[in-house]
Amino acid sequence: MSAPPFPTTHVAEIAAPLDPEPWLVRSLWPLAAVGLLAGPPKVTKTWLALDMAISVSSGTPCLGRFDVSTPGPVLLYLAEDSLPSVRLRVEGICQHRGLDLAQVDLHFITTPALRLDRDDHKQRLFATVELMRPRLLLLDPLVRIHACDENDAGAVSALLATLRQLQRAHNVAIVLVHHTRKNGRGPQGYALRGSGDLYAWGDAYAYLTRHDKALRLSLEHRAHPPSEPMSLSLVSEADGSRTRLELAAPNSPTTEIPLEDLVLAEVSTAKSPVRRTHLRARLKVNNQRLGLALDKLLAEGRVRKDSQGWMAGR
Repeated sequence: MSAPPFPTTHVAEIAAPLDPEPWLVRSLWPLAAVGLLAGPPKVTKTWLALDMAISVSSGTPCLGRFDVSTPGPVLLYLAEDSLPSVRLRVEGICQHRGLDLAQVDLHFITTPALRLDRDDHKQRLFATVELMRPRLLLLDPLVRIHACDENDAGAVSALLATLRQLQRAHNVAIVLVHHTRKNGRGPQGYALRGSGDLYAWGDAYAYLTRHDKALRLSLEHRAHPPSEPMSLSLVSEADGSRTRLELAAPNSPTTEIPLEDLVLAEVSTAKSPVRRTHLRARLKVNNQRLGLALDKLLAEGRVRKDSQGWMAGR
């Protein structure tokens, strides 16, 4: 017996979106987008995640500036923070915004462990989302919600496919808090820890970095042009209360990434030696500039070459 065909539709029969550029949090996170909020340890990733969550659940601007277009319930799982400590953080942000906790449609998954590589836990998460109907699901951090090898592309792909299925089934935005490599170089997406599928999967990415004492937030969206990076500060009242993230200064210009770092990112993520012609095509750079960059990297021992092409040094 032949298998039935998949359903199809003509492009003209697809309903046009009511808003041509729908946002959940304007300029920060698109409506029903999946993606990562990433950065090295201790750069206020959870603070930013909570700020977004409170904004979506209360309809108040994120970071005091970015409007929430479609507020609604928010569901969170914070694997590394106790619920009492999270309540104190949420209370401080709400007090600063003049909100009562009862005004915030914020809900926490309280199970001691959530593992998306377990079928029973996946089924329970789907059931919870179906019950709560959140506008935003936030999971912090990714490393605590599975027991897979993050560098195993097949295992990571299966985890991400589960979340994409959840997003499509319930039209929910999903934010995963994740870590970057300590010495990540090149474009920030290449610095994400683990399989390259993490960078290919998402619709939106928010990257937090720290330079000296300054925090920097950079954004990347699949369907929207990138915005300029922003400076953030973690601030409190004089008595130490009402701690929250704030925009610290006007948007600062983007710093051009050195060509050497872009080359190193390409050869470091490739599974086999990379030919020079491939690098030229990928990086859209002329042969002379590329040659100078490769010579510098070779002299520094950061790359090496054999008859097949270029690869990261050892």
